[in-house]
Amino acid sequence: MHTNATDIPAESTSRTTQLKAFRLMATARAMAKCYEENRATASKYVHATSAGHEAIQIAAGLQLRPYDFAAPYYRDDSMLLSMGLTPYELMLQLCAKADDPFSAGRSYYSHPSLKRAGFPTIPHQSSATGMQAIPATGMAHGIKYKEARGLNTEGENPIVLCSLGDGSVTEGEVAEAFQMAALKQLPIIFLVQDNGWSISAGRSETRSSDAYQYAAGFKGLERRKCDGSDFDASLVAAEEAFSFVRNMRAPLLLHAKCPLLGHHTSGVRREWYRGGNELLEAGERDPLPLLRNRLLHEGIEESFLLELEAEVWQEVNIAYKAALAAPEPETGSVTKYIFAETPVKSESGTRKPVGAEKTLMVDAALHAVDEILQEYPEALLYGQDVGGALGGVFREAAQLAIRHGETRVFNTPIQEAYIIGSTAGMSAVGLKPIVEVQFADYIWPGINQLASELSRSSYLSAGKFPVQALIRVPTGAYGSGGPYHSSSVESALLSIKGIKIVYPGNAADMKGLMKAAFLDPNPVIMLEHKGLYWSKVPGTEDAKTFEPAADYIIPLGKAAVALEADALKLEAGETMVIITYGMGVYWAKNAAKAFPGCVEVIDLRTLHPLDFEMCEQAVKRHGKALVLTEESIENSFAESLAGRLSVACFKYLDAPVQCMGALNVPAIPLNSLLEKEVLPDVRKTEMKIREILES
Repeated sequence: MHTNATDIPAESTSRTTQLKAFRLMATARAMAKCYEENRATASKYVHATSAGHEAIQIAAGLQLRPYDFAAPYYRDDSMLLSMGLTPYELMLQLCAKADDPFSAGRSYYSHPSLKRAGFPTIPHQSSATGMQAIPATGMAHGIKYKEARGLNTEGENPIVLCSLGDGSVTEGEVAEAFQMAALKQLPIIFLVQDNGWSISAGRSETRSSDAYQYAAGFKGLERRKCDGSDFDASLVAAEEAFSFVRNMRAPLLLHAKCPLLGHHTSGVRREWYRGGNELLEAGERDPLPLLRNRLLHEGIEESFLLELEAEVWQEVNIAYKAALAAPEPETGSVTKYIFAETPVKSESGTRKPVGAEKTLMVDAALHAVDEILQEYPEALLYGQDVGGALGGVFREAAQLAIRHGETRVFNTPIQEAYIIGSTAGMSAVGLKPIVEVQFADYIWPGINQLASELSRSSYLSAGKFPVQALIRVPTGAYGSGGPYHSSSVESALLSIKGIKIVYPGNAADMKGLMKAAFLDPNPVIMLEHKGLYWSKVPGTEDAKTFEPAADYIIPLGKAAVALEADALKLEAGETMVIITYGMGVYWAKNAAKAFPGCVEVIDLRTLHPLDFEMCEQAVKRHGKALVLTEESIENSFAESLAGRLSVACFKYLDAPVQCMGALNVPAIPLNSLLEKEVLPDVRKTEMKIREILES
């Protein structure tokens, strides 16, 4: 009697699962074969397949529940199939089509971003190997926080599955993820698929130990290992791993050895660096014939399996042809999803309440965060030394841990990558993290996460996963801070598209911008000048202002006039404008005292989005302009802004738009005399104003 291959025999649960796995495995292998046979077309966009890894991927994917979270990596198409995604959906991404359900044609094959009822949540992650470990751990961290606060609504004991290749475990950021998962006992499985290769480099060239051995150094990280080419062994191991993490709410590493049967990617072919014997040996561990032989041994008819494979092959080819014929993205859509829309559109609330007292910038920031934590249960604050009794090295979080609890305001290890990257995971589970990098000089270890994960998440997930993160960064020189505590880093940050940069210059702006930055659904960095925190630097007394009410908000991207020019002198052509921010506002205002009524000072307040309209109008109004910054001037944001203004305002200019900043040295020297020589100040600004007014 003819048996339809889609009618899986309803025998034991084990047999049913085996047959389901065989069909999924055959589907993934048929897809890989289809891509190879159509290489000239399919390889237009680079891709990798799961050939050889199917058993462990399917075993793990079958354990995921709709309220779980997952971070697959770029070889995990079998895992995606096991979750219920179709070959056609994956192929839409392979071909970078408009209907690609993950990224709308923006990202590579098997780079999912999924927020769909009935499926695990899969936030965006980059191609950078191992970088998914920190955001995934941030998800688990967020889940544990929500459980502790009674905020969990995702289902019974949700967990996170983070998939990694063994080569990626050598990344320092993976170590940071392991460290935090073990330290905080987070509900996450690190599934390490070990095929012995890191592109063309074998394990003996790149690793002193495998992931299982390496993980022994992280106390509190449970370990398991299995034969990732054997489906039954993989299923047992996956079931045990998921049961442990779901019930114990603790982390586990599952190390699965797999053969790599295909190419590293379509662009890096196996025959370029792998010998015949090695490929033959890998083929002997092929999961598909291993599972086929087991099914045959257990009484499944070979004709049934052959029919199933033929059926799958036909489905895959139909899906591939349909994906090729699907519409391309409209070119006009290329600028969509860079940012999610912010709810803060205009200034609101009370800037100067009745009876308000003047407040330092550092206290305005402290009060703003305190009010946020009181109002929003999904908000939390963490970073180096912000928790406990200290409350930050600048006392910018003083008493917050005591007031709100150590699960909500807490210290992290010295792990800038984790501090920044974990916010992507926190945001994905519905939290609103506020984090702090202790000094701008130490933000560099976190740049990988900022640039690869946070900044691109909204864009590459077609708007599904903007990262809501407020990242506080004390910046600037403040009096012999030396070469590792005085840097200005805004130009480097502004080169990263997909993040917003705020730079308040007084207490009222600090509080209003802090609230707007928190409510913004995108990554926002607040650069906070250490020299303005306490208004102790001579000439910065105006940074201390009346403290606004709790409801006060300033929209990002709106500059302010910090000093107005005299209308009569403007009409007589005797004026100029200085466009600046941070400490530059005070250099400019104090220098302008030598030229009464002749200088307008604009405080940008937000560097991105930039209020270019106000800048442009001011330059056109005065005809002479200076862009003033604390950074070294060459290749800086200030120089770029001056160039834009020169183009936009060319016919209105009486003199070139000039720039002024620090000397072009690699760091700020410790010696106070050398520091003074490097940095702008009031005297130098006064000289530049005179030069421009007399030009």
